Amino acid sequence: MKKLIVVLTMWVLILSLAACSSDSSSSSRDEKAAVKKDKTLTIATGSDMVTFDIHDHNNTSTEAIHINLFNYLVKTAENGEFAPDLAESWENIDNTTWNFKLREGVKFHNGEDFTAEDVKFTLERVAKDNTLLEYGNYKQIKEVKIISDYEFSIITETPEPAMLNRLSRLGSGILPSQYIQEEGWETFLEKPVGTGPYKFVEWKKDDRVVLESNPDYFAEKPKWEKLIFRAIPEDSTRVSELLTGGVDIATNIPPTDWNRIKDNEGTALAESPTQRVMMLTLRHDKNYPTSDPKVREAIDLAIDKQAILDNLMEGAGTVTRTRVTPGNNGANESLYNTSLYDPEKAKQLLKEAGYEDGLELTLSAPNGRYLKDKESVELMQAMLSEVGINLKLDLLEWSSFNEKYNSKSFEDMFLIGYGNSMFDAALAMDRLLFERAKGETDYNNPEVEKLLNEAMSNMNKEDRIKQYQRAQEIIAEDRPYIFLYQLDSIYGVHKGLSFKPRLDEMLIADDITLK
Repeated sequence: MKKLIVVLTMWVLILSLAACSSDSSSSSRDEKAAVKKDKTLTIATGSDMVTFDIHDHNNTSTEAIHINLFNYLVKTAENGEFAPDLAESWENIDNTTWNFKLREGVKFHNGEDFTAEDVKFTLERVAKDNTLLEYGNYKQIKEVKIISDYEFSIITETPEPAMLNRLSRLGSGILPSQYIQEEGWETFLEKPVGTGPYKFVEWKKDDRVVLESNPDYFAEKPKWEKLIFRAIPEDSTRVSELLTGGVDIATNIPPTDWNRIKDNEGTALAESPTQRVMMLTLRHDKNYPTSDPKVREAIDLAIDKQAILDNLMEGAGTVTRTRVTPGNNGANESLYNTSLYDPEKAKQLLKEAGYEDGLELTLSAPNGRYLKDKESVELMQAMLSEVGINLKLDLLEWSSFNEKYNSKSFEDMFLIGYGNSMFDAALAMDRLLFERAKGETDYNNPEVEKLLNEAMSNMNKEDRIKQYQRAQEIIAEDRPYIFLYQLDSIYGVHKGLSFKPRLDEMLIADDITLK
């Protein structure tokens, strides 16, 4: 334990020195810097977008860009209710039938009319192609029946209580069927077309995505002439770009730079809780040491999650033993804001598992995707060494990490942070169904499988919540994931902007306005 305290103390000293040394470089801009007059909005993120295929990724930072280019059928309002988007109205006819009426007069960016044919093409593609990453969230759809150009029905395989949740998030941005069928997917991925307030201009991979105002947008006129998302993995570079006016908003601001941004004449901080829960994903396959429940519990008990938050994030987060946090349907709040830490018991568990002389494991993690991701796993490495686990770190840039993630080629465990743009336990727990868990956690608990499958089609809201809550209790003990903490999001913002961060981390340009 002494060794761990020394490590934590050194980290605090390093962070403090970094903050002090940065004060001298935070030269204030003059008062004019606090006023933004141009109509270009530039946002710096910690990682690049992964694709323009809305169905073949499950990446929040990618959806945060897509949401400006594509429209959903419905959208989630601030109060958590559903509001019209491309669909003007809807009705749940029976347990397996939903009717929708579409907004008329909407056009895609290439001038094509938007109709029910585009909805059918979009939803049936993701519902029928099991190679797509979003297939699991839409396979419930049996058929989209077109009634007229502006009316259709969605027929589901079984009752679908979370249908509107699914239609208001990643995977359901409506695609131009005629354009894709005539030009092909490769052309679409190079020159994507949507119905949104902003149109595609260019994507320079690992550098920037550029969009421009859509003058023919069906709703309120877009607020910005140009929208730029810059990929800047290095925290220090991202902050410097904000301070010097190279970007207007910067995501994932580390605590060491908070004062630099607050003390600078033209910038400020904006913060909010998020849906994102950081976690370790552990293999249950018998070929891995983590298949032993005692090893998994030892790893959990050896990590002081609150110490990581306090020492690296200035407490900007909340420890949790579940991914379904408050604000989501099916949340189990008894597992939220609570954590386990008992290094002595961890040592005993390892001894019982036959690893009294130590154990070596590999932990893969992204470097630059999440706030203090590299530093977090380095602290975990120190903590685990205290109980006899030698952790080999495999740190990867986001694109390389994403390739391994998609191919399910990680070893013992990997670090990832999942958001939940669906605001429902169905999305948060779907990856633990055996078919989806293969090659990732390999988790297979018949009781959890039964609870999740029943909840997925349970139209009784109260019963469904209880099923999800019970499943979370079992999962917390089985540990296919070791849940760490729910992150808060900290943004650096030009003072000339009015910007309110969202719980789902979406960067909706037209919600960001000039003061």
